[in-house]
Amino acid sequence: MASLPFVDELDWSTVDAVLITHFHLDHAGAITYIMEKTNFREGTGKVYMTHPTKAVYKFMMQDFLRMNSSSSDSLFTAAEVSQSLSSIIPISAHELITPCPGVSFTPYHAGHVLGACMYLIDITGLTILYTGDYSREEDRHLVKAEIPPIRPDVLIVESTYGVQSLERREEKEVRFTSLVHSIIRRGGHVLLPVFALGRAQELLLILDEYWTKTSMICTVSPFTMPPVLHGNQDLQRGTTPLYFKHISSIPQQRGWERNIAKVPRASCFASPGFMNAGSSRELLELWAPDPRNGLIVTGYSVEGTLARDILDEPEEITSLRSIPIPRKLSVDYVSFSAHVDYSQNSEFIELINAEHVVLVHGEQTAMSRLRTAMTARYRDRGVDLKIYTPRNLETLELSFYREHVAKVIGTLAAKVPGEGDILSGLLVTRDHSSVLLDARDLRDFAGLPTSMVRQKQRIALGVSWELVCWHLEGMFGKFEDGSDEGGVRTVRVMDVVDVKHTAEHELTLEWESSGSNDMIADATLAVLTGIDESPASVQRRALNGVYQVFFSH
Repeated sequence: MASLPFVDELDWSTVDAVLITHFHLDHAGAITYIMEKTNFREGTGKVYMTHPTKAVYKFMMQDFLRMNSSSSDSLFTAAEVSQSLSSIIPISAHELITPCPGVSFTPYHAGHVLGACMYLIDITGLTILYTGDYSREEDRHLVKAEIPPIRPDVLIVESTYGVQSLERREEKEVRFTSLVHSIIRRGGHVLLPVFALGRAQELLLILDEYWTKTSMICTVSPFTMPPVLHGNQDLQRGTTPLYFKHISSIPQQRGWERNIAKVPRASCFASPGFMNAGSSRELLELWAPDPRNGLIVTGYSVEGTLARDILDEPEEITSLRSIPIPRKLSVDYVSFSAHVDYSQNSEFIELINAEHVVLVHGEQTAMSRLRTAMTARYRDRGVDLKIYTPRNLETLELSFYREHVAKVIGTLAAKVPGEGDILSGLLVTRDHSSVLLDARDLRDFAGLPTSMVRQKQRIALGVSWELVCWHLEGMFGKFEDGSDEGGVRTVRVMDVVDVKHTAEHELTLEWESSGSNDMIADATLAVLTGIDESPASVQRRALNGVYQVFFSH
């Protein structure tokens, strides 16, 4: 339970999509727990991973369950793993996926391991590239990580090695095969702790190629593969690139570790890579007291694991039964970790050229050093790179400047506006996209129900119709005196408010209600109610022969 991420800190029913970058347990091992043990099932969220990742993930979880079958606090059952697998959606590289309105993502090759991908995510126009674990080094069975075709706003990138630079591939392959060769020549066993799937396949290819070229192959025992790879008929038939001429697998049977230890001069790949338990730990305890044997750590080791601690070459190790064991075997480190080092990571960050860079997947010290190095690197060029190293559960707030784009549709789009023209309409935002349209087009183009409020107001006024028209023209300009469909004398003020002479001393105002129309109606009403007391009315009355003005008594 302690190995899980902070699952209790999130309301999983609100999650729309979970994107899995690759099948390693530190990135995908908790998916079954999340899908089956949390309220994720109560929401509408979906889980996505590439086709190869899902295929390998199935075997990884089966192996995980087998290795933990005797544990009393198992996180989930085989039935729950099967149930969650059936709900995972497999996707292909470069496939555009829209899990919910306003959000889309596209996976790109990330190198690292088979099926690994990075995700370019678009959230209402804001783009985020999340690399996961990635490698910019092309090897025998994987392409290197891709550069997406667009510049993202935010880059979330791993920082596993911080500012550390690793050997060139050619140099470390020579050193690796030489170490294996020398241990075999002195009559020892070579222990190669690896994770069952991932870089193990690359190392197998390197050694198989090496033994093909050297005559020493006739004098050594065959290599062995982890039990999780045993029984793959494609491998045995040689129909895949992972067919090996000089490497054999060991059947899944109890006590295979002691059997291989009895074979003279054998080299063995065993999982897990950290050697905290499992086959690699058992072989280490068996082979540690013999100085002819050798341990070669080939991948990144997390702080607190035996694989990290043994690099300090302690005089003894403690067995799983708490018994001290003298360590006489040699210990070497050749990094075949499929993570970017500083030179590759810094180059990738520059190529992506994101406005904000967020460092993750690294120890705090390594991330801080990488941040300092990248900040100084950009400062020398006069560029202020925004780079962050958030801690777990820390909320990161980023600011962006964005132009809001809206499409003009319907009646408003019938005429192309000229330079300086002002378009007036309703701005409708739906599913994170915006359109500008005439209110009358709402039902047809936006699918929204519409209604119009028509205002009507009657006032009593003891003046002639001619005096009313004279005052309205003085305030709002010239208009024509006409009649409505019923023959009632009517004038229209500013093409909005109809003023009707509905009775001898009664006026009726009618208009379609809106913010601007209501203001025009208020102004019209103010003019009409002020006619009685207006000095202009008295002066107009004194002009004989123009208008006959009647005042009510």
